[in-house]
Amino acid sequence: MNNLLRDRDGWSMDNCSIARTFEIIGQRSAILVLREAFFGARRFDEFARRAGVGEPAIATRLKELTADGLLERMPYQEAGQRTRYEYRLTMKGRALLPIITALRDWGDTWAADPAGPPLRAVHRDCEAPVHARLVCDHGHDVAPGELEMQAGPGLIEAS
Repeated sequence: MNNLLRDRDGWSMDNCSIARTFEIIGQRSAILVLREAFFGARRFDEFARRAGVGEPAIATRLKELTADGLLERMPYQEAGQRTRYEYRLTMKGRALLPIITALRDWGDTWAADPAGPPLRAVHRDCEAPVHARLVCDHGHDVAPGELEMQAGPGLIEAS
């Protein structure tokens, strides 16, 4: 273990990236809305029907995810109807695909029904299964024992 982790009491987690991420997507309904957005849902009624969450919670999550920049609200109008809005993933929202994939991988392994997982994610070109994995910027797979934490520019010393 490196010195940084041994001296955990010497630094603060007030600006922890994991905690800040959970402030945005940490609610079950937020993850389910994002899942449905990745599956192609765009309209409020699709999210409400497919996520299995009440309409008030869906409305709140869509507003929050839009305010946080993960979804963008786009107007559309069907003939003879009033203007309505659909929701599309932004670049910031699409960047969550590895996280959603990792959650699905974990659930497929540890929480699926005895019959197996309900869906398989595959690469469209070759149909091989798709999984999340930990890789360094040089392309090396990283095992948990090979991960080292180092001080970043935002590390705050404990007071």
